[in-house]
Amino acid sequence: MKNFENILKQNNQQHLLKYIEMADNNQKENLIKEIENIDFEQLNELYNISKRDKDKIIESCIIEHTSFVDKYKGDKQKLEEYKEKGEEIIKKGEYAVVTMAGGQGTRLGHDEPKGTFLLNVKPKPKYLFEILVDGIKRANEKYGIALNWYIMTSTENNDKTQEFFEEHEYFGYPKEKIKFFKQGNLPLISEDGKLLVDEKFNIKYAADGNGCIYKAMRKNGIIEDMKEKGIKWVFIGSVDNALLNMVDPILLGLTVSQNNMIGSKSVVKRSPEEPVGVFCKKNNKPAVIEYTELPTEMAKETDEDGELLFGESHIMCNLYNVEALDIISKNTLPYHSAHKKAAYMDENGNIIKVKKPNAYKYEAFIFDGFIFFDNISILRGRREEDFAPVKNAEGEDSPETAIKLYNDYWENK
Repeated sequence: MKNFENILKQNNQQHLLKYIEMADNNQKENLIKEIENIDFEQLNELYNISKRDKDKIIESCIIEHTSFVDKYKGDKQKLEEYKEKGEEIIKKGEYAVVTMAGGQGTRLGHDEPKGTFLLNVKPKPKYLFEILVDGIKRANEKYGIALNWYIMTSTENNDKTQEFFEEHEYFGYPKEKIKFFKQGNLPLISEDGKLLVDEKFNIKYAADGNGCIYKAMRKNGIIEDMKEKGIKWVFIGSVDNALLNMVDPILLGLTVSQNNMIGSKSVVKRSPEEPVGVFCKKNNKPAVIEYTELPTEMAKETDEDGELLFGESHIMCNLYNVEALDIISKNTLPYHSAHKKAAYMDENGNIIKVKKPNAYKYEAFIFDGFIFFDNISILRGRREEDFAPVKNAEGEDSPETAIKLYNDYWENK
């Protein structure tokens, strides 16, 4: 029996033999190579994650409220000190920014890299990438610097992303200051634990979550590049926030002043039901608990001022000392499963497009890296100044809501 046949038999994936029979010589060779390169031990562990009882996992943890500093209600003198301290570091060229841009705009009806989505903002429409460029340029002008900008893409959208930047001449940003790198992938698994195959006879993969940015930065030499350039602090944000402020000296100064290696920005949850992760202490370590895992009664708890105890939303605005990135990148983060819709080719060669979730995707979350530290700094911002996500085609967190937040913000500037 051939090696790949043994592998499939041992891991209960013999259905793939039918695809190998149907494929042409090149496709067959590629599929066999993929099978031989899959870490089936990891894959089987991941599938078991899908079957875990999330409620029991949370019940085994001690979840506590975490402290924060309010950017708009805190001690004004202290906030000014934080700002000055942060600006000193930025002016020295010890600061860089990273954008997570590995996703597609599928949910927006835009089958291209999400950063290439055009928002119809005033005074003229702008791409999400273009909005980010504007923000970095403003910081460069203010501080007399040229920030290094690192952009994480995925296998799926890397080529198109780089082509987009070339077509738009990098929106006037110095090309030598931009560095692209790719995140990793993991196979999708069907509900009954089987690998899926696409129309080109390839195993179906999906990006392995924003938490894999740490390993991707190590693997692609990004952390080393930062150290060589004398960068000490790094902001990591997501491409789909039209109000993303990647250079906030107050967040930086606060984190340095509190002797922490990580800082993060929050906004207050709209309601206990809003589907966002919230900051907390989990078993006395800094953490973010996903909305799907936060028990309803805890989500509704309030303090003496009537504010939600677990109301600090994680909005993907995270700041790291380079050494913190180094530490996390050497550790393995836990994976979480997500139930997703995935088109696939059946064993008769038919392409099956599904209307409801049929497969599990496995992701590491960026905030699971916080656990390696005793504390992180949290700066509470404002939704109307810091958070205009573009996630859904309509309703909340859609282009319509993001455009309004963006226009309102800049009209008041």
